Parts: sequence; structure tokens; C-alpha cells
Amino acid sequence: MRILSLLLLLLTAPALAFGQDSPPMHSHTLEVSPGDSPLRLWLDFENQSEKIHDGSARARVEGGVAPYTYKWSKNSVPLQSDMARGLSEGRTYQITVTDAQGASLSTSFALEAYSVDERINSFFIPVVDWMATVIMADVFALLGLYDNQIYDDAGTALLHPNGDPVRMSIPFVVVWLVLGASFFTLRMGLINFRGFGHALALVRGDYDKPEDKGEVSHFQALATALSATVGLGNIAGVAIAIGLGGPGATLWMIIAGLLGMTAKFVECTLGVKYRTIDPEDGHVSGGPMYYLARGLKAKGMGRLGKVLSVVFAILVVGGSLGGGNMFQANQAFQQLALKFPALEGFGWAFGIVLAVLVGLVIIGGIQSIAKVTEKMVPFMALLYVGTALVIVGMNFDRAGEAFSLIWYGAFSPEALKGGVIGVLVVGFQRAAFSNEAGVGSAAIAHSAVKTDEPVSEGIVSLLEPFIDTVIICTMTALVIIFTGYYDNPTGLDGVQLTSAAFGTVFSWFPYLLMVAVLLFAISTMISWSYYGVKGFNFLFAKLFKSEKTSSRVYYAIFLIFVVIGTTSSLGAVLDFSDMMILSMAFPNVLGLLLLSGEVRRDLRSYMARVKSGEIKRYK
Repeated sequence: MRILSLLLLLLTAPALAFGQDSPPMHSHTLEVSPGDSPLRLWLDFENQSEKIHDGSARARVEGGVAPYTYKWSKNSVPLQSDMARGLSEGRTYQITVTDAQGASLSTSFALEAYSVDERINSFFIPVVDWMATVIMADVFALLGLYDNQIYDDAGTALLHPNGDPVRMSIPFVVVWLVLGASFFTLRMGLINFRGFGHALALVRGDYDKPEDKGEVSHFQALATALSATVGLGNIAGVAIAIGLGGPGATLWMIIAGLLGMTAKFVECTLGVKYRTIDPEDGHVSGGPMYYLARGLKAKGMGRLGKVLSVVFAILVVGGSLGGGNMFQANQAFQQLALKFPALEGFGWAFGIVLAVLVGLVIIGGIQSIAKVTEKMVPFMALLYVGTALVIVGMNFDRAGEAFSLIWYGAFSPEALKGGVIGVLVVGFQRAAFSNEAGVGSAAIAHSAVKTDEPVSEGIVSLLEPFIDTVIICTMTALVIIFTGYYDNPTGLDGVQLTSAAFGTVFSWFPYLLMVAVLLFAISTMISWSYYGVKGFNFLFAKLFKSEKTSSRVYYAIFLIFVVIGTTSSLGAVLDFSDMMILSMAFPNVLGLLLLSGEVRRDLRSYMARVKSGEIKRYK
């Protein structure tokens, strides 16, 4: 029943957005039973508007001996404050009031959700919290292998305003991704370095055979996958990492990108190897759903493969509707409204226009998507990197200082809070949108390539994390460092920090960044629609009796969610989507580990045949 209610809310949200007015402020008071405590406590709640995260609670105390301290479970609220703001509707909070003699009184409370946005957000909060306990669990801290408390230079433990200790975390999903990428890099004999030149030759079409089966060229497959990964993670995720770890975070980001190249190679090789091609229309279906099911079945683990493939398909559909759709649409409109305030309140109109534009592309399938992305991706990359190079060039007198900050900052104690943790946690978590190595999504796009050599497309896919992370993310970092914004003097966050750094040279440069954000968002949505429809078809094509009907159902849902994304506050919905995208790494990397032996054999055979001339070069 709860799921049906949520679906109804999601489907009616765009319509409700048309006529939303400022609602009356909701308020009420809760009297807390004192029990044996000499204190009496009342909590006054206010729900300021229909927006999420704008609830407040004020504590009123009688009895005991003043002064009182107020320990709220929201760690940004100071101990001396009797009022907590920015509370999320539907989330449970705690407060403990203590007087000067140590007498205390505690209670839990939750603000009621009223608006559509608030009710959707409150639905997802407990789901996200549960998923986070598994995906983001700090295994090393749980086992007592390190002290996750953060200290200042004098050795004093850092505390949040509410008195809770400040801790760093190494989430399990990050460990899983990093160890997987490191293992593949070693097992494949550093193919991320020795295969780089051959990857460029493949993208140029030097080895293309006209008779190869598939739907798109090597370059088109790479462009489609890149269009999904090059996005807000390159802009906002990098700024967040530098904000946490300083300039030294840049070096660790590059290392993470280089390791991710081999994880991408393994998954895309398997994506082509175990793909299916419809004999009637030549349409290709591939990706983790297929190599998990078919590859593991060939190794005698068919039951495990079937479970992993279904889990992955569910996760990729969820991720495509959230992070690959609603988040992109929401951020595109927010950036546009930031520069043109008159558009505020017209998210629904922008959403409809955006849905039409995206719909015109995705309905044509992978070939239509590839024709757009092969033109859009080079333009986006040149626009963004070119602008960044101009800014770096005009600040080149700071080159020595900048590179010194990057190198020495990467190994300083301060960097360990943000370099390793900030990049390998925030970088892999928030910028799972960035290189997606090990997540498995790109293997779906690469599977459609015209080739009869799976390893060749795996080698092409090496370029994806290199372009996305090593080049584009690094350019963002250099702009922030060269302009001096790594100190973040004005307390900006994410895209705003990058935009401010871009604006230091020419006042109109942030408008170029806005265009880049819009293009990044649209291209990401286009490619993720393809990932989502392949997962949806894997699950439901038989139910709808044809892939064509199944695809139409999915595209209708996808385009509705575009409008929802531009008219809603995302909150826990985005967090839930993040969790689904990150969760894709668990079934995928497990399958890659089990199938890595055959990928290594295929790689050795392929490279030997290239060297001997058996695999011919046509250009």
C-alpha cells in the first residue's frame, strides 16, 4: 500500500506543481513527560513551507538550574542553541536538555510531512538510512583497525557544534571499488598503460571491418558512454573533494582515474563477449545483466548469475530514473534559474521542453543516441577544457605554487582527511556519475559496438576514465587551484565554487559554465535512458511480450520523471538513487572478479594476434 501511495505521489507531482502557492505555516507543540527529572520540556515545531529540509524546533525548559545545554542529534546545531533549523520532515531526531547540575531530560521527535515533496522525501528517508548502513559501512573502523576520530594539529579531537566527535569514514563500497580496480590493473598486466596507443588506433577506425555486427562504431560507443559519465560530477564532485582535502586531492583523483581504466576494460570486454544480437533487426542487448547471467552459467554458477543479473537490472533502472534523470534535470534548471531569476517557478515548463528534446533523441534507440553524442561530447569537452585552459593560462605565473600545493598536499596529514577520503569517498560516491568504473553502466553502451573482437572494445573503453577523470576533472581542479579558490574563502559549495573560480578571469565565463552544465545534464540523461531501458527490458520484455512495447513503457516513465525532476526538491530521492548506482558495483565487481581469468586469456590472445598481423589494420 505504501508503494502504491508513493507512485501516486510521483505521478501527480508535476500536475500539483502548476498550482502551488505558499502554504500556511504548520506549527504545533509537544510537551515531554518529565518522569523523574526536575526539568520540564516543551518542543515547538514549525514547518515553514512546502520545501523539504526547512522544519524547525525550539526547546522551552522549566525547572532545574540554568544555564541549560541542548544536545540535538543534528550535529550542526550548537550545544547552546535552544532552536534547531533545517530539519527534514519525516526524519526522527533526538534532543537531550541538561541543566547546570547535570539533571537531564531526553526525547525523540519527528516533523510531520505535509506537501508532496515532503511526503516523497519522508518515504525515502528510512530506505536510504537502511541502505547507507550497509553500503557506507566503515568496515575498518568496525574492526578497530584504525582510529576514525579526526584531530587538529595540536592533537585535540575535533567536535561538531553539537558536541559529537568529527569522524572520517572509509565506506565499504569505496573499498570494494578501489580494491577491484587495483586487482584488475595488476591481473591484466597494466593494460591501462600499454593498451593506450592501440585504443587511439581503434577509435580512429584503423581496425574497423565493414562486415562486423553491431549498431555503432568504436567512437560512437565511446562518445555515448562518455556522455553519461561527463557531467556534474566533473564540476561539483571535484570542487567538493578539493574543499575537503585541499589541492593535494587532485593527485589522488588522477590515481583513482588511472586505476578505473582497467575496471572499465574488464566490464566492457565482457559486455561485448556475452551480448545478444536480435537476428531480425540486428538490435544489440548487452551489459552486466547478460555477462552475469550467461558468463557465470558457463562457469557452472548459473543460479548465482541469475540472481546477480536481476539485482543489477533493478538497480540500473532505479539509477537511471534518479541520478541519470531527475538529478540532471533538477540541476540543469537550478543553474538556469540562478542566472535568470525570472524563470524561478517555471520548472514545469522547462521540464516539458527538456522532456521533448530528450524524447526526440531516445525514441530512435542507440543509433539515434550515438549520432547525437558523437557530436555533442567533443563539443562539450572542447568547450569546457578550452575555457579551463584559458583560465589556467592567464594565471600561469602561479604554476609553480599550484603544482607544489598539489604534490606536497597529497601526502600531508591534512590531505589524508580530504585527499584519500575526499576523493576516494566523495569522488567515488558523488562522482560515481563521473567515471563509473566498476559500476557496470558503460558496458551497456559499449556492447552495441560493431566488432567481432570483444577485447578491442574493452581497450577502447580505457579512454573513458582517462578523458573523464584524468583530463576533465583535473582541469576543474586546476582552475580552482590556479585561481586561489581552493581555500574557498566565501564558503561556496559544488558548482557554485567552480563557477566562482571561472568568473575570476572574465565575468561572462560562468555563463559558459552554465551552458556546459546544461549540455552535460542533457547528454547524461540521453545515455542513462539507454542504460535504463536495457535493464527494464531485461526484467519486463517477456511480460509485455515484446521489447518494443517494453521500451515504450519505460520511455514514457523516463520522460515523466524528467518533469518531476525539474518541479520537485529531490532530497532523499537523490540519496536513494545514489545508493542504487553505487550498489550496482556489488553484483558487477563480484561477477568481474569471477570472470577475470577468461578476460586475461582473451586479452593475451588478442594482443598476440595484433602483434602477428592476424588482426589486420585497414587504415
